[in-house]
Amino acid sequence: MKDLLIEALKKSTADYAEIRIELQQRTWLGYRGREMESAGSGSHCGGIVRACFKGGWGLVRFDSLEGLGDQVREACHCARLVGHEKTQLAETIQVDQEKPAKMKRDFRGISLDDKLKLITRYNDIVLKSAPNVRSSYVSYSDSFRTVHFASSRGVYFMEERPLVACYVSATAADGSLVQRATESRASAVTFDVVLDLESVAEEVAQRADALLRAPKVEGGQQTVILNPLMAGVFVHEAFGHISEADFLYENPRMSELMRLCRRMGSDSLNVIDDGSIDRTIGSLSFDDEGTPTNKTYLIKEGVLSGHLHSLETAAKMGEQPTGNARAIGRGVPPIVRMTNTYIDKGDTPVAELFADVDKGVYACNSMGGQTEFEMFTFSAGHGYRIENGQKGELIRDVVLTGNVFETLQSIDAIGDDLVLHEGGGGCGKGGQSPLPVGLGSPHIRIRNVLIGGD
Repeated sequence: MKDLLIEALKKSTADYAEIRIELQQRTWLGYRGREMESAGSGSHCGGIVRACFKGGWGLVRFDSLEGLGDQVREACHCARLVGHEKTQLAETIQVDQEKPAKMKRDFRGISLDDKLKLITRYNDIVLKSAPNVRSSYVSYSDSFRTVHFASSRGVYFMEERPLVACYVSATAADGSLVQRATESRASAVTFDVVLDLESVAEEVAQRADALLRAPKVEGGQQTVILNPLMAGVFVHEAFGHISEADFLYENPRMSELMRLCRRMGSDSLNVIDDGSIDRTIGSLSFDDEGTPTNKTYLIKEGVLSGHLHSLETAAKMGEQPTGNARAIGRGVPPIVRMTNTYIDKGDTPVAELFADVDKGVYACNSMGGQTEFEMFTFSAGHGYRIENGQKGELIRDVVLTGNVFETLQSIDAIGDDLVLHEGGGGCGKGGQSPLPVGLGSPHIRIRNVLIGGD
């Protein structure tokens, strides 16, 4: 494959050209309520050629390895039609490596029937574990991607990228009141991550049911403690996306707000994106431009210290590429995306985070939200009152709203219990979804957060 790609790239007449070929095997199964909603398996081979000439990009997608040289020539021709400025692409180190997957238990050795039996059992548990559960959504998916990449700069890599995931959701209803609870598990290492989730399925159903009887959270400004998943979603959605340099380059106002060396929080606040962590769902050895991934401090000791880059955004902003150009699959170009983004652990025991709160809210997990530039609104999956330093009764409809810069400044304590979450679903951007990412945090405490409610 390496020789095939390098030979084809000799046909380039552009300033830069690259070929990415992907081979993928997939399986997917899903229940909605009692009905099997989706089931299938498949494989494909194909890819994309990108060429850049005078700053203009040409793209050619293909489903056959025949005539790759012609595809390169066509992409170069397209680039010449739109290129009128200057090609700006940062330099990076030379790569010539192959990275096969290292799996503890390969899901490709498990029969489709066994995978189906697994989620059938979980689905039955969800539907039977609480009286007010009206519906469920339980799904299984796996994917084994083999990526071959070469560029006109002499870069080449092959990397295998496995992923297996299971998603469990319960919907409970009492009249017009509807509540939902979810959990998911994913791994790039082993099929075992989706086994033995019977207790998880039961807990999801019972939580959805219990939320029907839980009181609504009181609205207003309150001290909030976020659990690691909720804090991880917050830092990913509210801060991680505005750290992506393609967004910053196109938004002068946000570029100014995200200027390097700006104070973002206390000295104990560190936010990191690290695609080089060993074998998580958000990890990869190289991004989809052949740049090795690494550990990038976005905030270090409370100070903004980095952005996430592709080759082009790094050159245009005068910074270093970070290995964050990622594509969801074979037929789309890479764009700047996160890998594993998290708040690093602090030094406060979790019990002390709670002990200093007379009245507040403990917000757990996430049911989604919205961001617009620096403003955010997130819904917790569920929450609890905090009273006299202790976790109290279950509450529902916990919605957090605010300005990300003000909220980061209001983090006054960071726990010592960092958890990196690997779950189903994924990140969406630019029509490319779901991209596997890791996210996480310790427990964090934030003062004066605006909470929606009665």
